Amino acid sequence: MEKIWDLVALGEALVEFNQTQPGEPQYLQGFGGDTSNTMIAAARAGARVAYLSRLGQDHFGQALLDLWAREGVDSTAVERDAHHPTGLYFVTHGSAGHEFSYLRAGSAASHMAPAWLLGAPAPLLQQCRILHVSGISLAISASACDTVFEAMRLAREAGAQVAFDPNLRLKLWPLARARACISEAVALCDIFLPGQDDMEALLGISAPGAIADWGHAQGARTVVVKLGKEGVLLSAAGQRQRVQGRPVQAVDATGAGDCFDGNLLARLALGDDLARAVRYANAAASLAVQGFGAVAPLPAAAEVRAVL
Repeated sequence: MEKIWDLVALGEALVEFNQTQPGEPQYLQGFGGDTSNTMIAAARAGARVAYLSRLGQDHFGQALLDLWAREGVDSTAVERDAHHPTGLYFVTHGSAGHEFSYLRAGSAASHMAPAWLLGAPAPLLQQCRILHVSGISLAISASACDTVFEAMRLAREAGAQVAFDPNLRLKLWPLARARACISEAVALCDIFLPGQDDMEALLGISAPGAIADWGHAQGARTVVVKLGKEGVLLSAAGQRQRVQGRPVQAVDATGAGDCFDGNLLARLALGDDLARAVRYANAAASLAVQGFGAVAPLPAAAEVRAVL
């Protein structure tokens, strides 16, 4: 089947309220959700992208649809739910740094179920080059977890590659369940995108080479270990390469991993080899951490090319 979409992602998008001053009750509305951030980053990199999710039949759901329309992210298969709300989160600031508070329990996205994939999402899963999912998508509910696994199966059956970022959030689920579900997801993916900190929390391993070994042992053909300011280790086809981070004045790392994922997958879908795509994504993430928020500082392709 013709591959109309470079990338499709499945997950939960959220509306953000970020405190403008510590201790003050004023909040600036923004947007978040790891897989949504990733698709926006990929669209800005020039990829043809679509998003699969469920939203409440509320103002916040419409705000997300409007965001995707502005960003060139196709949302025609996003389902609206009149009975469950769009997820929200709040960012507060204090002496210990910033803190996230989530209002996502029982959200519309958490009520996704595998049967939904056989409707409007089915053509997108059949017509994409790469499907991207994350550990957060697995964690928000048992039915969402089942839906992610089914989407991975359907995409691979249609000839797509599957990319998976564990994006561990232990506030969402117990460690033992996270280990079991993430291990299963890695076995079903082609491109594994772990962060070093996540893997230390999940498995107690922090050496980049050991993380790559674990990913390959589960079944992933390509492993790209994100090391923050230290750069990236890429491992595929028996070869490993370290790409150093770009020294920049970072002000906010929110969404940096999502930015990296989106740019990496976009460049792979557009024909770059792995090493070239990693260097591009590394540069994009170094630009994103120089601005505030998850979405606003995601760079356009021309900005990334300028620093490369």
